[in-house]
Amino acid sequence: MPSIDVKKNSKIFIGVGAVVLFALGIVIGRFLLGGGGATGSLNGRTTLSEGELNTPIASYTYNGQTKEVTAREVIENTSGLDAAKQSDGTYAVPPADKIIGYVRNALVVAEAQSKGITVTDDEITNYMQTNFKTTDVSQVASAYKLSEDVAKKLIHDAVIMKKYRDSVLTTTLPDAPQAPTAPEDGNSETTSQEYAQYIISLAGSEWDANNNTWASQDGDYYKQLSAYSISNDSASYAAAQTAYQVAMSKYSAVASKASQEWSQKINEILGKASIAVYSLAL
Repeated sequence: MPSIDVKKNSKIFIGVGAVVLFALGIVIGRFLLGGGGATGSLNGRTTLSEGELNTPIASYTYNGQTKEVTAREVIENTSGLDAAKQSDGTYAVPPADKIIGYVRNALVVAEAQSKGITVTDDEITNYMQTNFKTTDVSQVASAYKLSEDVAKKLIHDAVIMKKYRDSVLTTTLPDAPQAPTAPEDGNSETTSQEYAQYIISLAGSEWDANNNTWASQDGDYYKQLSAYSISNDSASYAAAQTAYQVAMSKYSAVASKASQEWSQKINEILGKASIAVYSLAL
């Protein structure tokens, strides 16, 4: 962990270009917690009234431009105002990790837009259908207790970030494998052609369909499935489950590599940013 130096003016500085925020997997260039700025009145505060939601609670500087971040923006983009409202009508001051998460996303969106990345209505529709199984923004907003305007912005930004991510990654992330459908009776020894085809589709070139057997004994699927009886026409649910585990292991390895590459790219962006958080709420 980086060293923390508490200054006399109560500002906490965490080393320039060096702090690692493990929960977010990011690096911030210059990170300042606590102390006045424009909002010294927040020192020691843990709650805000509804009339104070537009109070700046942080600011960030990137590419020579400084922007303030309000409590409303962070709350709306993390939990939604309705969900965050406490029984006495107040709102908890957003903690530093949520503020930084909000800023992180804003910076990635800004970087993507600076590279000319935009989104179309069709791309937003496809994203919603894939992730929410609906294209109705009002349904998404209701499910997550957000206003429709906030839901639209979050979805728009998510599509931009995804397009930017896809444009900069050299690691191609395949679709995550889907688990086989369990038999109605729950018997793992139940066999069917469906389970056989499920395994064969995952195994790919490791299976020799013409000879109705494994293409070789060197592949990962053979190593885990050799004890099972498998043909083009029949395999058990248990075998299909094992094949799924192999596929997930392979997927996880690629996903981990892609995640590391993406974290490095975010670090490049955030390493050039300065963030000041005006609250000591952690």
